[in-house]
Amino acid sequence: MNISELAVKPSLITVSIDDESIIEEYGEPLEFYVWDRQPIDKFIKFAGREIKPEDYGELLDFCSDMILDEKGEPVLTDGKVLPGIVLSLCVTKVLERLGK
Repeated sequence: MNISELAVKPSLITVSIDDESIIEEYGEPLEFYVWDRQPIDKFIKFAGREIKPEDYGELLDFCSDMILDEKGEPVLTDGKVLPGIVLSLCVTKVLERLGK
């Protein structure tokens, strides 16, 4: 196989948060989008790395840029924030995606 066949533009994929506590609170799973491929500099920043408390601020900034709507636009702009538990679960899902 020619390696150029693997080089494609990223596409949006749906990420679902369907934890029992989310279903109980919101009545249905929550969805957001991420790019299926990330630039290598983003990938190596946190993928497979042990996260220390001093990294949390940078991690939240990093993940906030990766929590997208269905058009590929960041959700957390113009001072918008998510409830703490939702953001925490989004961060977990983003980091899981980096490992794939």
